[in-house]
Amino acid sequence: MALSTHTSRASELAARLAEVKGRMEWACARAGRDPESVRLVAVSKFHPASDILALVEAGQREFAESYVQEALLKQDQLVGQDILWHFVGGLQTKKAKQVAGRFVLVHSLDTGKLAVELARRAADAGVLQSVLLEINMGEEQKAGVDEAELPELAELVLSLREDDVGLDLQGLMCLPPMFDAPEEARPYFARLRELRDELSASLGAALPHLSMGMTGDFEAAIEEGATIIRVGTSIFGARPQKR
Repeated sequence: MALSTHTSRASELAARLAEVKGRMEWACARAGRDPESVRLVAVSKFHPASDILALVEAGQREFAESYVQEALLKQDQLVGQDILWHFVGGLQTKKAKQVAGRFVLVHSLDTGKLAVELARRAADAGVLQSVLLEINMGEEQKAGVDEAELPELAELVLSLREDDVGLDLQGLMCLPPMFDAPEEARPYFARLRELRDELSASLGAALPHLSMGMTGDFEAAIEEGATIIRVGTSIFGARPQKR
């Protein structure tokens, strides 16, 4: 399928991408970090594949989706492009088969049941699926494993790797409460880093990644140790309604 983006839209997306990268560099400078230590994932849900292609042409490589069917459709539309796909939405156990091996990283693993099924599907596909554990930061209405249950889930995930198939635990992810001021999210980012460090020490396992920070607060997340930021609106503009 031929995909095209109007020249003005492509220029707008490239300019937005450059602005976000500039903000990232400033945040890294303030924190004394190498900009290469932070990965930018462009959250493309509800935006057309043509927007993604325009951003690929502007140098962006990593994209995230929240809905399995939408993600797989875009992957098919953009087959052959140099794209690393992330899955950041809530994942139903029944859809684990469709996800295993199709995403470089699943950010939202939060139950033992899902872990077992995703590992089984990854093994069936002959792949090692990288995952992050999503942590609930105290909001009952949001997904994520509670802090008290984190060690048990992490141990289970580590056990679900056999040679080069199953699950590969890479770190933690969080969605802090929404605040008007980015600084209000900072304690949640700091806490996620602490949880990762504590868990890594107790398990004796390297957990290199912290996925945290979005359009409104990613500078604070970078300053608190984020290795992956998930940015949608600042790159794509306002998100259209779900179709």
